[in-house]
Amino acid sequence: MITDIPSLERMLDPLSRSLNAAAAHALVDLKADEQLADELDRLAAKESADNITEEERRRYETYVSAASILSVLQAKARLFLRDQASA
Repeated sequence: MITDIPSLERMLDPLSRSLNAAAAHALVDLKADEQLADELDRLAAKESADNITEEERRRYETYVSAASILSVLQAKARLFLRDQASA
């Protein structure tokens, strides 16, 4: 699970500097499909109830890590679009 968000932001800076408007909009609009969202909810409930297998925990932690990365990229995309709109 990713806990060092500032380091993650620094790691993703080169990628965010290569954004264009289309890519930034695509990142901002990206979200899990319904099936994946349902799976995440199910795993989160099992994790909260401490009723999760090790395989499920690994899968859940992978999803949470991916969501952290996506959140940082989406924030950078929103900043890019804001800066483009004010330029």
